[in-house]
Amino acid sequence: MEMYLAGAAPPLSAASASSTSGSPSVSCDSPETATSCSTTPMTSATYNPQQQHHHQQQQQQQPTAAGTGVGPAPSVPAACLACRGKHLKCDGTNPCSRCISSNSECRYVPSRRGYKGPRRNTAANPNKRRASSSPDYAGPDDSCPMLLGHHHHPGGLSVLGDPTGAMAAAAAAAAAAAAAAFNPAMVLPPDQSPGSYTAASPMTNIPLYRNPFMPIMDPNALALTTTTSSSSSTTGAASPAIPASSSGPAPPVQPPAPTLAERCFDAFYHYFHAGHPFVLPRDHFLRLLKDGSAPPNVSLVMAAMKYIGSLYVESAGPAKASYLEDAMRLCYQPGVTRDGFLVQALLLLIIGLDGQCDQAKARELLADCERFAIDMGLHKRDFAAQRGRGDPVLEESWRRTWWDLYVCDGMIAGVHRVTKFLLFDVQPEVGLPCEEQQFLSGRIPPPMYLEDLEDETFSDDEREFSSFAYRIAAIRNLGRMMRMSTVTFPDDPVVDRVQSLLTNWRIHLPDSKRDDLSKNCQLDEMMFQAHFITNACTIILHQPLSQLDTSPTQAVNSCAPHRPVPAGDGGFNAHTRHTLAAAAEISKMITQAVPITSHTHFFTCVITLSSIVHLSRWAQYLVDDEAHLRQQIRLNIGALRRLSRVWRAADTAWGQVKGVAQDIYRAKKAQQISPAFWVGFSQEQMMNSINADEGIMSEFNAVQAAVMGGGRAGSG
Repeated sequence: MEMYLAGAAPPLSAASASSTSGSPSVSCDSPETATSCSTTPMTSATYNPQQQHHHQQQQQQQPTAAGTGVGPAPSVPAACLACRGKHLKCDGTNPCSRCISSNSECRYVPSRRGYKGPRRNTAANPNKRRASSSPDYAGPDDSCPMLLGHHHHPGGLSVLGDPTGAMAAAAAAAAAAAAAAFNPAMVLPPDQSPGSYTAASPMTNIPLYRNPFMPIMDPNALALTTTTSSSSSTTGAASPAIPASSSGPAPPVQPPAPTLAERCFDAFYHYFHAGHPFVLPRDHFLRLLKDGSAPPNVSLVMAAMKYIGSLYVESAGPAKASYLEDAMRLCYQPGVTRDGFLVQALLLLIIGLDGQCDQAKARELLADCERFAIDMGLHKRDFAAQRGRGDPVLEESWRRTWWDLYVCDGMIAGVHRVTKFLLFDVQPEVGLPCEEQQFLSGRIPPPMYLEDLEDETFSDDEREFSSFAYRIAAIRNLGRMMRMSTVTFPDDPVVDRVQSLLTNWRIHLPDSKRDDLSKNCQLDEMMFQAHFITNACTIILHQPLSQLDTSPTQAVNSCAPHRPVPAGDGGFNAHTRHTLAAAAEISKMITQAVPITSHTHFFTCVITLSSIVHLSRWAQYLVDDEAHLRQQIRLNIGALRRLSRVWRAADTAWGQVKGVAQDIYRAKKAQQISPAFWVGFSQEQMMNSINADEGIMSEFNAVQAAVMGGGRAGSG
């Protein structure tokens, strides 16, 4: 038996018939039908008892065959269910002879292929063949006539030839099973999770069309043609159905807008994680959160991540202070377990506080974090295996936590010159981190160790270490430089030994690590940091012995106290050349085609260190390539302004560097008023110097006007 389903929309006509050739046709009596009429005669799909009886009488009154005198055997209008199921001929009596002999129940169901009756309105168009008229339809005139279920049934089902209602119940059960088996993930795009929808509308609210190429009542043959209304309540109640032709396609259901906490979580991984990649990768971290056996201190890491992410969200506003307060409270609540997750949370807070100019508080947390890490043995070789829960990615995260704490301790000591890089004196046994792509993908190789890295030149194995490992080697050179004795004279051999360390680090890099790009031409943030650490070490080592007078830049002290360097006599010495070259390399690093805010905030102090060198040189009046120097100063000021959108320390440094540049300009302007100043200069040199000074100051003023007019996004 063929059954049809009707959705919540009013049931419409679905005249389906088979011609003598067996091909289906569609009625064109109704003006809503968009298809053309078939020239094949059609048989009504609607059972009519009067038509069936009239058809039987006509068959009984037909004359006998010519030449015989004996008429053919009377035809049976329908076989009983028992004979039909056995494909046997039935005599049509009730009960039939076969059911009597087999003692079976004899039941008859009227056939669907009844007599269609005389055609109507043939006089209006005698050349046009029509299907028999269907009963009148009380629904809207503009509804789609192709919706399944023409004859209205109180239960929403139209079952042809099912007067008992048994097949209607079976159809309802099949529809319920199809609705229960529906999976939104099969039809939603990848960026719309099924979980983002509050409730699924019931299946009866979706208009269903018949697919003639699929078996009857196959759930896969029911094609979803509209999107469920977003106004459905969480209890699953559906809004009233609207005819498709009158209302048009329903608007797509939009997922709910992310909360501020979700946006901060996303910002953490988008902007920050690449610069300090010790927390678990995003997907792995989310799986750990859903794990019922996850350690409770995972919530501490989440709280610290939300605080860091809020610094990148412009609309976070007061939530930044709230997230910081919550994270601090959780980390220092009584009875908190001291484990690796606590160290990760504290390290995130240290980086955030240092970048927000709260360096004193950051140093307090750094002392606690270092003590906790050493007490729990985070630097030991077996810590990762013992606390890794059998997960290679988590084991790698523990190794990275120790080494990122090690690097941050060194960078805080180097750029601020207040602490002493205490972890440099701790002998680490933990394995070196792997490449970033291996960590993110979960393909963790067996770790190598620090002795392998430092002895690679004298070993027979040609091995390439990870970018994180070369970052560690760079910060260890800073630690060795900080442990050297005080240098008094420019030719002190201690300086040569440290410079040898820096040069060896550069010349022994593999070809794939000589710049800041990875093999797929993406920025390698770990190598980026390793290079700027080495350039900063060069400035710290050689600037005190150079001939660059730093007195004009003594107001630039946001990152570190001013170091007075007197001007030397005569031409520049080798230390000056090292200093100028390193400052130029740092300015060149700003030109990388990535957002400047994607770098670690420690780059702020490295740019400031470079700016002090540039300004010290600009304050001297014998500058050969002043145009290029002007561009370098402009690069540094622009980078600090961009970083100030996230980091308050960059905002302070930006104001100080710009203020010193204005002071130098005014001093040079006052000198130019005196005619004695231009003695020995040609007219061309004089005009070039004046134009260069005015050009750079106009650029500074334009930057200041833009900031004052538009405001700095993300501050506060």
